[in-house]
Amino acid sequence: MATSRFAADRQLSVRMVTVIALIAVAYAVAISVLILVLGRFWPLGVAVVVAFFVFQMATSDRVALAASKAHEVSAEEEPELHAIVDRLCALADMPKPRVALINSPVPNAFAAGRSRRRVVLCVTRGLRERLDDAEIEGVLAHELSHVAHGDAVVMTVASFLGVLAGLTARVGARLMYFAGRARNLWQFLAVAFAVTILAAITWFVSLLLIRALSRYREFAADRAAALLTGNPGALGSALTKVSGAAGQIPSQDLRRATALNAFYFCPVHIQNRAHADGSRSDKTATGHSVFSTHPSVEARLERLAHIAEELSH
Repeated sequence: MATSRFAADRQLSVRMVTVIALIAVAYAVAISVLILVLGRFWPLGVAVVVAFFVFQMATSDRVALAASKAHEVSAEEEPELHAIVDRLCALADMPKPRVALINSPVPNAFAAGRSRRRVVLCVTRGLRERLDDAEIEGVLAHELSHVAHGDAVVMTVASFLGVLAGLTARVGARLMYFAGRARNLWQFLAVAFAVTILAAITWFVSLLLIRALSRYREFAADRAAALLTGNPGALGSALTKVSGAAGQIPSQDLRRATALNAFYFCPVHIQNRAHADGSRSDKTATGHSVFSTHPSVEARLERLAHIAEELSH
């Protein structure tokens, strides 16, 4: 954004704008189908959808804090952490967000909130203990980049399409249930079936687009953080440590953390420790799929290596 010094990636920006445009088309399709299904009651249906959307936007930061069991910490309670955030905000020329600590051994961090005034930057105890200051600075710069570029709002708006398409599919399924009571049974069934299928397709396409958008935004945040701090190596080191920490964390803590994977700096993967010979098998491949919210660690490290090359010249 113009009000911060976080660098933009034009190539990624073009991709993100393209994906957002396609999501807008999918929104138009979903709303059109919803209006068609509800008939003369469509204003009521749209009002319910809008009200739910406003509620989701207004409570996003509080929901994230409650889900992660994070608690806000003052500069007196966490002076070193606040000092890092202060330094990054001064570098980026942006307002300082609230800072919260999560009592979890899983090393990770995320930012949540619909606006800069409502943003909260959450850091786990595991991140504070396992990473050095330079690595923590890289992770927090990544999260602050999400804040500066309005990623939380963009992803909330984009993700709401899935809710809208899901609602339309439920309405279509309900129509099919009541089709047996209609006079023109087959005609009614055909309309209900078509609505349900179209809504399901819209939901699936939107899911793929939203996940692609999420991956692009992670790449963009990595680049912006690396350029702001001038230390892509520290960010890469942090990424390696965070992604490789699963083998040292209790499974119960890992399972609890996976609920917030879409928001985390690096998604949490649970590893299988059941091998009697002591070998360990990772349940999640290192590469990402079209359904992944984050790029693979290898892809992120490769891009950070290219950025390090650029900065060295």
